[in-house]
Amino acid sequence: MGIHYDYKSTRGAKTMEKQAKREKKLAEKKAKRQAKTGFVKEKEQNKTIPLDQIITLDHLTNPDKK
Repeated sequence: MGIHYDYKSTRGAKTMEKQAKREKKLAEKKAKRQAKTGFVKEKEQNKTIPLDQIITLDHLTNPDKK
């Protein structure tokens, strides 16, 4: 019995541990990358047009206008 009996009973726990380890590693990489870049991407995301405004030709052709 030994190993085969143990495999099925602990398979779910092992996969959850592996997934948690993988997510922790990805979170550490993401935090390190964001610290390195200085959160530049957040500023770029703020340039979106709000949903309550109508998109005009001026919005599309003039990138400097907010």
